[in-house]
Amino acid sequence: MSLLQAIVLGLTQGITEFAPVSSSGHLIIVPWIFGWHIVRDPTLNKTFDVALHLGTLLGAVAYFRRDIAKYLKAWTGSVAHRSMQTVDEKIAWAIVIGTIPGAAAGALFESVIEEKLGQPWLIAVMLAAFGVALYAVDRACKSDRRFDSIGPRTGLLLGVAQALALQPGVSRSGVTMTAGRALGLDRESAARFSFLLAMPIIAGAGLMKAIDVAKSGFGGYGTEFLGGFIASAISGFVVIWWLLGYLRRHDYRVFLIYRLSVAVLIFGVIVTGAHSATI
Repeated sequence: MSLLQAIVLGLTQGITEFAPVSSSGHLIIVPWIFGWHIVRDPTLNKTFDVALHLGTLLGAVAYFRRDIAKYLKAWTGSVAHRSMQTVDEKIAWAIVIGTIPGAAAGALFESVIEEKLGQPWLIAVMLAAFGVALYAVDRACKSDRRFDSIGPRTGLLLGVAQALALQPGVSRSGVTMTAGRALGLDRESAARFSFLLAMPIIAGAGLMKAIDVAKSGFGGYGTEFLGGFIASAISGFVVIWWLLGYLRRHDYRVFLIYRLSVAVLIFGVIVTGAHSATI
């Protein structure tokens, strides 16, 4: 793996983690299309994956630092007085409860999904299907709920939706935005909660994999991993900033077009025989 490849994949991770287009799918498809053999050692592959995800986590934490402090304070206060009284406390509990389904699904099925469901043809199907679902739900549903209406029930429902994103091509942010719009949240509120809900999952997965990193080290790829980390952090921050502003004024049409275009590209590569439909 070269430094350029690491930076490209870092940018890919940072841009697609929060845009509703599937980061896991893109991290499989980009090397597949270009024929890159990134790191042949499975352990080092996981190490690189940790670096990229922790980079996007850093970008998100930098953007939402005030929100994190506010909701952490609200949650600890709620636990201390054993009640849920304020809007901030309800939102904090929504994040905590919403994290549980994705964490449980990841613990139970992540290895199966990594080994069986990360095939290019299936990613293309998921990109198209869930892109259509996002756009269709958005067009059909009202926007009569704001961010301060979110509570534990909404958090749980969006958390269940988030668990579906373990399948590459679905998109964590895309499926939670779809669920949020189905529940009547306006686009910006659905996106903002989606990002906040993603952070505990990213942090938890990164922490677990970081334990392996501590044992295996960087295998001589320290510079490349750092380049990917920095690229994913900066691009993740920028995408969050841009997307929240974009969704105040626009719908998801551009993401539908993009997802369908990538799906067509994948099938085109397969049909022409340039690459196999499986990895």
